[in-house]
Amino acid sequence: MVTSDQRRRQLAREKYERQQQRREEARRRTRRLTLVITSAVAVVAVIGGATYLAAGGDDDKDKTDAAASQSPSAEASPSASPTEEAKPEPAMKIDKKARYTMSLKTSQGDIAFTMDASKTPHTTNSFKSLADKKFFDGTKCHRLTTDGIFVLQCGDPKGDGTGGPGYTIPDENLTALGKAGADGSVTYPAGTVAMANTGQAHTGGSQFFLVYKDSKLPPSYTPFGTMDAKSLKAVEAIGKAGVEGGGADGAPKKAVDISKLTVDKV
Repeated sequence: MVTSDQRRRQLAREKYERQQQRREEARRRTRRLTLVITSAVAVVAVIGGATYLAAGGDDDKDKTDAAASQSPSAEASPSASPTEEAKPEPAMKIDKKARYTMSLKTSQGDIAFTMDASKTPHTTNSFKSLADKKFFDGTKCHRLTTDGIFVLQCGDPKGDGTGGPGYTIPDENLTALGKAGADGSVTYPAGTVAMANTGQAHTGGSQFFLVYKDSKLPPSYTPFGTMDAKSLKAVEAIGKAGVEGGGADGAPKKAVDISKLTVDKV
């Protein structure tokens, strides 16, 4: 017969094992986290907090540990390396009063969006400079998320969420989507194209994300483009196909290889 002390020890051991399993899952998850999601996970965790508490389970400390495991940390953020920070951004060569179109030829169809240089001159100039050097040609969109936030992330020459151009650019246009709500987020509407970053200010590089369904995120990701209707449908189809191997966060099942990316003045 199991005594009350034995039962308490068993429950404590099971609780500890659950905590360790969650922490290990969180470590595996954060190793895959790319630049855009490090802060987004915190928003999703806050929004989803009521659901977790309503589900019942262990005591408050156990729940707190589980929530903490989903929060971003210094290790979770694949920050730019010192060599990346040492290189200056490209000299300003674009027309700051003009509009530009970024066009991607991909294995899942053509994707295009417009950029307003008057609102995002540094971002537009950087993409124009990189595109002219064929920086993006032969790369892939390495990440898709299908729960909580709905984005396709591209622009990493390494293809693992840690690559960049070797420099960073300043944040721009952060008030364009309105004031943050009580949860600290704003809605990035479907069709928006925004800069990824490390979760810290002014750490954008070459990675960007395409929003294919309204997504709530902190207003810390430079919104710099808007997809046309045809392009949005192409990204929606990629999102609908899901993530490779299942789940809601990982490489898209429909591989998105970029054969050519150009930036041209409208």
